[in-house]
Amino acid sequence: MGPVKSAVLVGIDWGTTHRRAYVLDAQGHCIRTHVDAQGALASKGRFALALRDLLLELQVDPGLVVMSGMVGSALGWQEAPYVSGAVALQALPQHWVEVQEAPAGTRCVIVPGYCVRNSLGQPDVMRGEETQLLGAVKMGHASGWFVLPGTHSKWVELQAGRVVQLRTYMTGELFGLLTQNGTLAAAAGSAGQVWDAAAFRLGVQAASQGSLSHQLFGCRARVVCADMPASSAHAYLSGLLIGGELHDVLQTTAQGERMAGFQLLGTPELAAHYQSAAFQLALQAEVLDAQAAFVTALAHIQMIVRHV
Repeated sequence: MGPVKSAVLVGIDWGTTHRRAYVLDAQGHCIRTHVDAQGALASKGRFALALRDLLLELQVDPGLVVMSGMVGSALGWQEAPYVSGAVALQALPQHWVEVQEAPAGTRCVIVPGYCVRNSLGQPDVMRGEETQLLGAVKMGHASGWFVLPGTHSKWVELQAGRVVQLRTYMTGELFGLLTQNGTLAAAAGSAGQVWDAAAFRLGVQAASQGSLSHQLFGCRARVVCADMPASSAHAYLSGLLIGGELHDVLQTTAQGERMAGFQLLGTPELAAHYQSAAFQLALQAEVLDAQAAFVTALAHIQMIVRHV
């Protein structure tokens, strides 16, 4: 891999555990990518050095480095204060934060996340996902519900490129904790897990039948009562947690309205699970390329910088 002299911008999705970098040329085309485990936790206290090492690895000397994600949190490099839903996604570059301790000769900025309150005043937040959503808007998807599944799954409703609702579900984190520790992990035991589509659908259905904590114990009960093999426990649990998201959003949409479907920005495996659950609930689920959305957002930012 040789030096990239045509590099103009480097965009970094700097999450808690992983860091994903994209190199753009003057035309806004992605010409190089990189993924590593130097997330915000691993880079804490040495962000400037971690960035310098990344640029050396990429062999680029860009005019601008655009970062989003946990790098802009209170635990990151430099805090980028949240913006409210009053700020349209396309206006995010007007609110970015210049990094004061950037490597010499490198201009670095951090895109802020969002803090959005519901009708009861309960706040919800996101960092990193807003950049993908900006890309989705520039790709022609400015309104509707968007789902960004992961450790903390984000459900975001956009209206004409503005965030009007934000709901976070700890689905991935709960799945990891419950399958590694506690009674559900014990129920699954040492049985090799298989993807049981029928068990997944059963979990999606059960998610609408009462309190999540009660239904979670039901996963163990189904195994110990021989209603379900231990090897299907993870598929059932996945359906229960994902189904919980869908049922909750469906119940909290405006009275008299019915959500027809949503856009998915996530890995193919996770997207397939959400599509399966959506189909079961008679919802449409369209998959958008998350990487393409991020790169599209970077190209938009690059165009703005060029004309400033």
